[in-house]
Order: sequence, then structure tokens, then C-alpha cells
Amino acid sequence: MERYYKCMCWYCGSPILETEPLGRSLQCKDCGKDLRCCKNCRFYVVGARSDCAEPNAEVPSDKERGNFCDWFQVNPKLKVKTEGEKAQGSAKEQAKSAFDALFS
Repeated sequence: MERYYKCMCWYCGSPILETEPLGRSLQCKDCGKDLRCCKNCRFYVVGARSDCAEPNAEVPSDKERGNFCDWFQVNPKLKVKTEGEKAQGSAKEQAKSAFDALFS
């Protein structure tokens, strides 16, 4: 099942609207940097062994270039909510507030 989300480029912060998983050759339309790379991955941690928190990953030498890593996942810190998700989130918050008000 394809899932749409909006994420930001690790380099310039431009919004990217693509399907998951990101393809190896996908590049940011604004700066041209590869998006499926270590620096866009949730396991990229500066200071970890080879800057990767996934112990089973074969870490490429260039963290800014596209790669075929099986462990790649978009870093949640680089994801932003789309308008539909924001509206859905606010509806959930309103329902929770109404529920909480019943008991206060």
C-alpha cells in the first residue's frame, strides 16, 4: 500500500511530496540533492558507529548520495503534516477535549 506524506529535504528543507518508499534516484527539485540517502534516514546519528544506529546496515562511504540500504526509513524529524493530517489531528484533539470535559 502506498502512503503519501510530506517530508523535507535534509539539505535545503524544501517540502517533498512523494510516495513511500523513496526511490534511490529521487532528488530534491530545489537543490538537486539525493533524498534516499543516509542524511535523510531515521537511523542517521552523528557519532554512532559509521553515523548509523542500525547495526545490520552496510553503511555507504558517502552519506549524502543515494543508496540501496534495506534499512532506510525517512527520518520522522523531517516529516511534516499535510493539510489533511492537520485537520484530522485537530478533529481528534477537539473530540478528546470534549470527552475530557465530561469528567471535569
